[in-house]
Amino acid sequence: MKLTIQAHALRDAINKVLSVVDKKNSRPILTNCLVKTNGQKLELIATDLEVSAKIILNAKIEKEGSFCINSKNIADILRELPNDELLFNVDNSNLLNLNCKNINYSLLVTSADEFPQLNFQNQSSEFRLKTKQLAHIINKTSHAISTDETRLYLNGIYLQMIDSKLRSVAIDGHRLALLDTPEFIGENKYLVDGVIVPRKGISELKKIAETYPEDDAAISLDDSFMFVNARNEYYLSIRLIAREYPKYQTVIPAKTTNRFFIDRNSILNAVKRVKILSNEKTNGIKLNIAAGNLTISTNHPALGQANETLPIAYDGKATEIGFNAKYLIESLSVLNETDVTFEFNNELSPVVIKADDLPEFLGIIMPLKL
Repeated sequence: MKLTIQAHALRDAINKVLSVVDKKNSRPILTNCLVKTNGQKLELIATDLEVSAKIILNAKIEKEGSFCINSKNIADILRELPNDELLFNVDNSNLLNLNCKNINYSLLVTSADEFPQLNFQNQSSEFRLKTKQLAHIINKTSHAISTDETRLYLNGIYLQMIDSKLRSVAIDGHRLALLDTPEFIGENKYLVDGVIVPRKGISELKKIAETYPEDDAAISLDDSFMFVNARNEYYLSIRLIAREYPKYQTVIPAKTTNRFFIDRNSILNAVKRVKILSNEKTNGIKLNIAAGNLTISTNHPALGQANETLPIAYDGKATEIGFNAKYLIESLSVLNETDVTFEFNNELSPVVIKADDLPEFLGIIMPLKL
C-alpha cells in the first residue's frame, strides 16, 4: 500500500473511531484499527464487536492494500504531527513507513485478514432521521439511562414507533425521560415492537449528530443491529440490547390532582445551592409545597442545613416531597429556560415534570423517602 493523505483529516477520523476500540483487550486484534483502500478512498474501521465505526476519507492512492495498526499508538503519533501531508508506505515485511516532512516512523502492522468481517447496512429497513432530531433525542433522554449492569434492558434508549411518531424512552428505576419526535417518516417493522440502543451506541450516535449538524442520517435495522450512515462517509453498526423493555407506561400517572408552575432557572439554581449541604450518598433534599411558595431544604448532621424559598403558582394542599437533588438537577437541565410544571398526587407518587415550550417531552422522578 502507498498513499498520501492530510494529517488533520486522518487525525480527526482516528479520534472518532478510537472510542469504539475494545479497551479490555479480550482479543488483541480488537485494539487495532483496520486501514484499507477502496478505489481512491481510504477506509478506517474499528470495533469491539458490539459497536463498530467506519470512516471514509479522500486520499491520493498510488498502490492499494490493507493492514491493521494499534489504534491508540497511531492516534498518539498523529496528535503530535504537524498539519501537513502524510505518506503511508507498507512493504512486504509488515512495516508501515510513515513520513511527514522530515519526521519518519516505522510501525509494526498486522495482516488485515485477522480483523473481523463487519456489516454496516441493511437497506431493506432503511429510514431517515435528521441529525438535529437525533441530537435532540439524545440530549433530552440520555441522562435517565441506567448504569446498573445487572439490569441490561435499562442500559440504553428505547425507540418505538407510535402513531407516526418516534418515541424515545430512558428509565433507570428512579426517573424516566420520554420524548416524541413528530413527523417521523418511514415504516419500519422493527420499530413497531421497539428496539433498545445501548449506552455506548448512543454516545457514538451523538458524535455523528455533532459532526453533521445540518444533515440527515440513514438508519436501518435488523434483528440484532442498528446501522447508521451519514453522508456515505461515517458509518456505525450498533448491536441492540436483546431484551424486552419494561412497560414504562405503568410509571406514568393516568391523572394528577396537584400541580405548580415555576421558572426553570429559579428552581434549578436553588436546588444546586441547597444540594451542597445534602447527604453525599442520597443527595436528599425536601420540597415543601404550599400555597404561593416552595421551600427547598436539606439538613446535613455534620455540615449544617440550608433552605431557600421561591414563589410558585400553586393553590393546592400543602405537601412535602423528598428528592434526590442530582436526579432533579439532571431532569431540569435538559429543559429550556422557561416555566416548568410539576404534577403529582401525593408525597409518595411519581412526580411529572413538563415544560411549556416542549410539549413532546415528559419527565418523571420518583420521590425519595427521607
